[in-house]
Amino acid sequence: MTRSSNLEAEPLFISACYCKPTSRTPVWIMRQAGRYLPEYRKIRSQVDFLTLTKTPDLAAEVTLQPIRRFDLDAAILFSDIMTPVEGMGVGMEFNPGPIVSEPIRTASQIDALRVPDADENVPFVAETIKIIRQELPSTIPLIGFAGAPFTLFTYLVEGQGSKTFSQARSFLFSEPELSLRILEKLTDVMIQYLRTQAQAGAQALMIFDSWAGLLSVEDYRAFAYPSVCRIIKSLGHLDIPLIYFPNQGASLLGTVKDCGADVVGIDWRTSLSAAREVLGSEVAVQGNLDPMALFSSKKDLGSKIDNVLKQGGSGPGHIFNLGHGIDRMTDPDRVAFLVERVRERSQAYML
Repeated sequence: MTRSSNLEAEPLFISACYCKPTSRTPVWIMRQAGRYLPEYRKIRSQVDFLTLTKTPDLAAEVTLQPIRRFDLDAAILFSDIMTPVEGMGVGMEFNPGPIVSEPIRTASQIDALRVPDADENVPFVAETIKIIRQELPSTIPLIGFAGAPFTLFTYLVEGQGSKTFSQARSFLFSEPELSLRILEKLTDVMIQYLRTQAQAGAQALMIFDSWAGLLSVEDYRAFAYPSVCRIIKSLGHLDIPLIYFPNQGASLLGTVKDCGADVVGIDWRTSLSAAREVLGSEVAVQGNLDPMALFSSKKDLGSKIDNVLKQGGSGPGHIFNLGHGIDRMTDPDRVAFLVERVRERSQAYML
């Protein structure tokens, strides 16, 4: 890709995504706009979740709330990975997670899945992004995102969240051809969805593969990896950072390193030093403090933050984050401590 030569104008987060030297380690937090913030809970008490995601003014406000409260280096669009799936003709509700009214398990249901134009499918998302960009300072880029096709597949087939997704996984193995047809349609929709976000003003794009770790390396290569590669290849011309997060994917990193992503998110179960050894110096890493560490004493939390910075190494290309989404019971003061600690201490680990 052609990178901008105007380094002075490039936000710290963007530079880190491209493994360029930075003055310190940038920091943002997965699910940073959400239930742990009292200002979010106030809005949420007035509207249901789906209405919130589909109302641009409200979704933009929620996106901006953590940016106003904390000295973060990136914002992430407030939405849900299931948002574009509804336009495919999938009925669902949130209680509190997604519940699919008719799980997809037959050929006729797959045939009925639409691949709608993104402008028709999610016009409210593009409008939300435009509002956010008007409010964000130039130093704080906006991250758009989508769910990876395999992760979306697990919800569509299982019908709801699960720890094992036994129904979805058994369908994957008993009906591999039908499974691949679902994955192909989901890939087509996610390419359009992410491209639309970039066209509306998103300055980086992230693919969440929350359930990639359910698969063996062989099955990941057969079912999940091709979709991720196709999405990344299709978006490469946008010239913005592309981030891929294969949750619980330590065994998959040897494959993931070749997917074309600029940044790979690492969950807390794998040290950043081990991940960087596998991924190589040309792929940035994002992560990876255990979200539960935010319940530690400040002394212990400080040590854990320092350890993540140390594991990130002295070379460029580390974006500090949690190893998964922030827990809804987290004290916002702990988040403020985390952000301040990273900003104050990261430079020492980059020497």
